[in-house]
Amino acid sequence: MALQADPARQGLGRLKSGPNIWANETVAETKLIMLAMLTSFVTSEMLALGMLEFFLCWDAAYFGLRDMAGVDTAEAALLAVIVCAALTAASFCVGLYRPETFRNLLRTVIKTVMAALAALICLSLVLTFGRQTVPSIQKLAAILWPSVLCLALLLTIRMIFGYAMRLRLFIRRIVIMGAPDDAAPTIRAVNRQASHAFDIIGRLPPAQTRDELDQLVAQCRKRRVWAIVITGGGMAPGLLASLSARQRVMGEQKFWERELRRVDIDRITEERAICPMPSLTTSALRRLWDVLLSLTLLTFTLPVIIATWIAIRLDSPGPVFYRQERAGLGGRPFTLIKFRSMRVDAEASGPVWASAKDSRVTRIGQIIRLTRIDELPQLVNILRGEMSFIGPRPERPIFVEKLAREIPFYELRMCVKPGLTGWAQVNYPYGASVEDARMKLSYDLYYVRHGSILLDAMILFATVRVILFQEGAR
Repeated sequence: MALQADPARQGLGRLKSGPNIWANETVAETKLIMLAMLTSFVTSEMLALGMLEFFLCWDAAYFGLRDMAGVDTAEAALLAVIVCAALTAASFCVGLYRPETFRNLLRTVIKTVMAALAALICLSLVLTFGRQTVPSIQKLAAILWPSVLCLALLLTIRMIFGYAMRLRLFIRRIVIMGAPDDAAPTIRAVNRQASHAFDIIGRLPPAQTRDELDQLVAQCRKRRVWAIVITGGGMAPGLLASLSARQRVMGEQKFWERELRRVDIDRITEERAICPMPSLTTSALRRLWDVLLSLTLLTFTLPVIIATWIAIRLDSPGPVFYRQERAGLGGRPFTLIKFRSMRVDAEASGPVWASAKDSRVTRIGQIIRLTRIDELPQLVNILRGEMSFIGPRPERPIFVEKLAREIPFYELRMCVKPGLTGWAQVNYPYGASVEDARMKLSYDLYYVRHGSILLDAMILFATVRVILFQEGAR
């Protein structure tokens, strides 16, 4: 096994290291997947929607700000860019570029208004502090009509786009080719996608003759098939090359990682289970990112931390902070710090996963768990270097040992530092079972393989959505 048990090291697996987690991956394939990472959170149609909204709102903001007294043309153009950048960032943070959002009209309207208000606040702050003069009521009132125009444009565009989504105009039709047992995991993974971006219109056995191949290509063109996903093997190399030249073809591993943004943990082999070794430059940049962001958040959230400390003291007897052993990088244990959200005797009968409406949670604990305030003390763990901002959530050693026995290659998630938030946290709700752990591992291993500063930044944006709408909180 690539991950060998080592009782001398707290019963956790010893992890092999290597230059690339997938030893047989080509440089060209790596570049393609890195390019696909740019759209890890948005599909191509969502990216087009964002660009359309940006330019239309820039026009509305520019012509509105240009008429404001004391603002010249160049400054109006710059302010319009700032407003549109803030609007795009806010839209991303509230989840407006997720396909599932557009399936609910009320949710789309509410989130659009939230993003527009955030952009308006940003513009007001820039006018106040950037110009070093407090704008008059007349000047602030002058930006209201371009703001209303931008909001009207956004609502119109997004309602039209949502209608197109409900008509399934952007669905990608795929055909699964492979034996039933090989195709089953991919079919289940596609059907579980919240975005419903793919429609499986057929499952076929591998083509064995040229005539079967010609009939398959003709049917794919007739039914506008986006891609054929091949699971398992069974097709002759010559036929596969011919099919690839006439129709988009993807292997199951490529499809999982480029389109589903997950790793099929049942298809990982020992030869490919190698932990990546990041460059010194990447490690240094990540560490600098972690320290600066932690110090910034500690500074801005200090009033919240003090108020939470007082509230916990008044709410229930016991310590304010809760310390618990977790498995860190390479399985090394460390002490994780959180605000206490449960009764002191919460684990009198032994460690268990938290559940929905857990009776052990205190009154203040319910609030700080829903808002994720209980996680703020972990900023100290990040400053100590025990955690990173982005990474798989650290698990308790007793659960790690249990899950490692039931889930293949579970310890691979400890190839990187554990994080305050991560790819699994923004894509899958809180897990409290072995099956949940399997699902989260498939996302964690995607991050282990494709983690980068760019992906870290996008995860941070998505974390805002998770906190605002209490996704997966317990």
